[in-house]
Amino acid sequence: MTATERREQVRPLGPPYLLTSMTDRHGAGVTVTGNASISVVELAVHGQWSHHLCEQVSAGLRLCLAGPSVSIIIDLQHLDDAYGVSMPFWLRAWRQARLGRCSVHLAFSLPATTALSRRLRTLQGQHPRLFATALEARMATAERMPRADRMQARLAPQPASVSAARDLVTQACQVWHLPHLLPDTSLIVSELATNAVEHAGTDFIVTVSHDGTGLHVAVHDGTTRFPHPGGAAHAGPQATLPARGRGLMLVQTVAAAWGAMPARGGKVVWATV
Repeated sequence: MTATERREQVRPLGPPYLLTSMTDRHGAGVTVTGNASISVVELAVHGQWSHHLCEQVSAGLRLCLAGPSVSIIIDLQHLDDAYGVSMPFWLRAWRQARLGRCSVHLAFSLPATTALSRRLRTLQGQHPRLFATALEARMATAERMPRADRMQARLAPQPASVSAARDLVTQACQVWHLPHLLPDTSLIVSELATNAVEHAGTDFIVTVSHDGTGLHVAVHDGTTRFPHPGGAAHAGPQATLPARGRGLMLVQTVAAAWGAMPARGGKVVWATV
């Protein structure tokens, strides 16, 4: 067990799970990109495999697995591991993701000619799915994604969109027979949508999904600036309290978990109720 793993056992993760890209001074690191609902997350590893890079990847994976992701694509196209010595780490990560509280599918993208690819492909028994390119991994992951239990709306950066986001949550709770989750989820989506309107100022996508145990809300906007838990949303003085939002401390209090991660063209802020 590494020193980092011992520290993580003493200090377990807690929300908010704010996941950013990490690169050291040698150019090795991890880049994370979520889709609009963060149901699929891509984690790209670049640079020479080392103890430090291993710890960076471990930290990134733990944050990914803390959210409502269903699949994680591990992009190893630019990993420098001439002898495939990282194989035990990837196998352990794959097994832990499958056997976690909510099983998460890990797919790996790496050139077929590398030692790591050859070692993984010759394993006996069950082993991770391998793809020659990230595009192939994305296409295969999209095919296996469940279509049901997900509602989504693209909204404009205007005050009326906060109400529209709440209407989407109301519809989801009615269709999925989850009326007991409506009050808390409405409060959370109001805050996240208000932040998108007031601080991002771009069109944004609201996604509500259901995995059988609770509701997940995600708001994808067009700015890379992450939210700050201590800050409240700013709006005009005439706005009513629900329309203005009540601050991310409300999300921290009400949500079972919440966080943010980079996405293509911006970021995604998510919460679970």
